[in-house]
Amino acid sequence: MRIGDLSRRTGVSVRALRYYEEEHLLRPGRDGNGYRCFQESDVAKVVQIQLFYSAGLCSSKIAQLLPCVEGTAEYIVPGPGLAKDLEVARQRIRGQISELETSLGILERVLAASNGSADRCVPVTRGPRGAVDLNIG
Repeated sequence: MRIGDLSRRTGVSVRALRYYEEEHLLRPGRDGNGYRCFQESDVAKVVQIQLFYSAGLCSSKIAQLLPCVEGTAEYIVPGPGLAKDLEVARQRIRGQISELETSLGILERVLAASNGSADRCVPVTRGPRGAVDLNIG
C-alpha cells in the first residue's frame, strides 16, 4: 500500500509517516518508480507507535521498544535505561488515568444533578493540582 493509503487507514498524516521512516520506526520498501510500499502489518505498527508517543516516549525509545512488542527481538527484557523510561511513562499514564477518572466522576455527577437524580446544588472545591472538584453525592 502507498503512504496515502496508510495515512487514511491509520489517521496519521503523511508527514508524520515520513518522519517515522526518518527515525527508522517504519521501513517501507520501494516499488519500481520509487514510491514507498507499506505492508498490511504497518497499519498495526503505526497504531503502536502512536500509543507509545501518547505515553510520552520519544522516537529513540520507541525504536528500542518496537522489536520487543513485535516479537522480532532476541530478548524481551529492556535494558536498564529503557526500563527506567518505561517506569516514568507508566507513572505518568497512571496519573492521567486518575485525572480522567476524576473528570468522568464529575461529569457523571453533573449529569445526575441535571437529570434530577441528585441535588441541583453542585458545590465546587479544588482537588489535586488545583483541579476543580464538584462535590456531588
